[in-house]
Amino acid sequence: MSKLKPIEVLIVEDDARVAKVNRRFMEKIEGFQVVGIAANGQEAKVWLEEMRPQLVLLDVYLPDMKGIELVWYIRQHCKDIDIIMITAAEEIEVIQDALRGGVFDYLVKPVLFDRFKQSMEKYRLHLQTLSSHQRLDQKQVDQLLGHVQEPIPEKHLSKALPKGIDPVTLEKVVQVVQAHSEQGLTAEQVGKHLGASRTTARRYLEYLVSIKRIRADHTYGTIGRPERKYYAEQI
Repeated sequence: MSKLKPIEVLIVEDDARVAKVNRRFMEKIEGFQVVGIAANGQEAKVWLEEMRPQLVLLDVYLPDMKGIELVWYIRQHCKDIDIIMITAAEEIEVIQDALRGGVFDYLVKPVLFDRFKQSMEKYRLHLQTLSSHQRLDQKQVDQLLGHVQEPIPEKHLSKALPKGIDPVTLEKVVQVVQAHSEQGLTAEQVGKHLGASRTTARRYLEYLVSIKRIRADHTYGTIGRPERKYYAEQI
């Protein structure tokens, strides 16, 4: 199976040290590739025109313009490009403008790696959900917009979990399966999304089947052998 094309990222940041940190953070997360770093708004516009990245990491305070101006430039000229703000700006007016401009996330400096990684993984899952569906029901739209959180039921967390099942990984498995609920995924495919082995993925998947969080079904592959696929349970 061919490797998925990485998500191309443009960093727009005038502080070279911060830009270097953002690049280093990004290089630690699978599935992303920094294609350029712009130190001001004009450089960013050139990169946007020439590279058309999927994602822009954008600071608010740039030497030649406010980052919010660039948000609206992107919305007018590059509607298919997403934006995550990484900035020291905490003013409510700036945050409101960013949200109105449709930014995917807003990270306040100094940003810890765990929060940075959480944002990127959420964005990657967001893209996977959009690319794997032609239509979305209300539940899926709510999940996509972040209106509904669906944690593992309390009785299944921590103390109730069997040995070898981590609650954080368990929830990630649920999210991956939900993002591909129409076509279903095999244990091997889930493992690739998680960066884990097929055996590890199957252990989590079968546990989720046992608590009726997801369902499993057998299908036949191209060579006639049955394969077990996992699907999100529908309400």
